[in-house]
Amino acid sequence: MTIKQLQFFTKGILALSLTLSASNGLAQQTTTTANEHTIAIGTSKTWGTVDGVKFTGLVYGPSSAVADLQVACVFEYTEDDIFKSPPALPAASNGLVHLDEALKGRLTELRKNREFDGHFLETFYLDLPKGTIPGKKLLLIGLGNRDNFNEDIMTAVGRIATREALKLGVGNFAFASDLKDAGIASGTALVAGNVVKGIVNEYKLQNLLKSRGLTKFKPLKEVYLLAGPAFFEVAGEGIKEAIASFSH
Repeated sequence: MTIKQLQFFTKGILALSLTLSASNGLAQQTTTTANEHTIAIGTSKTWGTVDGVKFTGLVYGPSSAVADLQVACVFEYTEDDIFKSPPALPAASNGLVHLDEALKGRLTELRKNREFDGHFLETFYLDLPKGTIPGKKLLLIGLGNRDNFNEDIMTAVGRIATREALKLGVGNFAFASDLKDAGIASGTALVAGNVVKGIVNEYKLQNLLKSRGLTKFKPLKEVYLLAGPAFFEVAGEGIKEAIASFSH
């Protein structure tokens, strides 16, 4: 894939107050219910480790997580797609809305002007000035047409996220699928598990290539898998199951 780069200059961009974001129990799309009030914003939990990479669940949105690289997923643009609630989550708990606010509306602008189309597995890299979001860098990954979505595609998305993270030389990255934010019905555990499988399989492949002298990269140490309070434990079950599948 070709990464299109966009450098935001510090001039004109103010340090932003971060809005904590998380999905809540109002989302009608989830296939499993959970009590969001039992999970606090900022909660973290290590679900397991594979090939030296720690997989940590984190109750934050993409505008709030601290990581070397923040990965956010978006569909091809339709008018006000992340703002119409329902089906999108309400603004107060919508991670994509908070990310757009942190970028001063540039996320919507990039999508609306088709500078980033959001085609399936299209990537768009943003090198952000300090103070925009805690993540030092931002990688957008396209999910394609929302009408064609199914959970299986998230394995490929996890692979692309890992491949690009290694190219960028980061030691960790935070991943947000943002499906509920975009108003997409999906199986939370299945999505989280497929993302992990994609990440692990790609990392195994890249390590194989490295052993053959075909690539070079810094080791990946940790992946933060972002989820809202209502979906944290459910996502964790999918993540643990995926991790266990590599122990056989």
